[in-house]
Amino acid sequence: MKRTYEILLVALLLVMGLMLRLYDLTDPPIDFHSTRQLRGAIIARGMYYDMLPNPDPVLREQAIAYWGSTGQYEPSILEKITAYSYLLMGEENWWIARIINSLFWIVGGIALYGLARRVASFTSALFALAYYVVLPFGVQASRSFQPDPGMVMWIILTIYFLYLWSEKPGWKWAVIAGLIGGMAILTKVVAVYIVGGAAIALVLYTLGIKRIWRNMQVWLMAALMVLPSAIYYINRGGRASDYFTSWTLSLSHLLLDPSLYVRWFSLVQDIMGFAAILLALTGVLIAKPRYRALLLGMWIGYLIYGLFLPYQMFTHNYYHIQLIPIISLSLIPLVELLFEKLCKQKRLWQIAFIGIALIG
Repeated sequence: MKRTYEILLVALLLVMGLMLRLYDLTDPPIDFHSTRQLRGAIIARGMYYDMLPNPDPVLREQAIAYWGSTGQYEPSILEKITAYSYLLMGEENWWIARIINSLFWIVGGIALYGLARRVASFTSALFALAYYVVLPFGVQASRSFQPDPGMVMWIILTIYFLYLWSEKPGWKWAVIAGLIGGMAILTKVVAVYIVGGAAIALVLYTLGIKRIWRNMQVWLMAALMVLPSAIYYINRGGRASDYFTSWTLSLSHLLLDPSLYVRWFSLVQDIMGFAAILLALTGVLIAKPRYRALLLGMWIGYLIYGLFLPYQMFTHNYYHIQLIPIISLSLIPLVELLFEKLCKQKRLWQIAFIGIALIG
């Protein structure tokens, strides 16, 4: 009965999260970073007309021309899936990308809950999942026509299998973690910071620095994570190097400007909640050793990511989307401690806590 009760509550929370993301499904894609969303819709349309049998030749030519005019900084995975969906539906309905990304986010939530249950109780895991699913910024960002929600899904899945490998190192978990990590980085290359941070932290914790170099599983994971993106970007060297030059090298002077860090933190606390950030950082400090290593790896990866893309840290809120699962997972140790104390209190005080939490 307890297991059934847990499954029902988790399923209810995930369904609620999905329904939040499907609200006003067919509204135009101007609700969240419209330029970025319209870019995805233009690419998907070009792919659709390119694959469509016997299309209007003028429309086909225009659609492909607009597609070719967009900057291709990452593989058009979401756009290709959307274009195939158009073919199956027999017409162009851009909002199908909202459904796809919403489902990606829910799959990521399942993996996040699975990892949370390995390190904490049901209540704490449910709390972490609730933050991940219901956070208003997360709802907006995860339903937009962008590759970022898919990237977050692959990041969480990678972290989950990396943790399984850390608990019991073996070829199976190494291969799965490597393949999924490679997919995360291929979806959007900035995933490398979080994936890399988590991987390095867990490998160091599990093997120690001396044994890393002789462990073939570590080398296999690293190769599987890096090679897909390396092959893709080598073939597009000009675009990739232009992006690095424009957004990292030319803006590196911002790292010496204190206002960068003030604006960065101001944006993050606006979209994530100041209390959540403070509690999450506290949770890192009191986490169990293996889990603390994972959390530290992700947080350090996020900070390095921000130093490589300083301008986006205070101008593009969706560049912080991968912080949502990091905060969700970091809240768990503190929530676990809180509920342990609450369970020892009388029912009156437990009910009072629930009331305060709901009002909050």
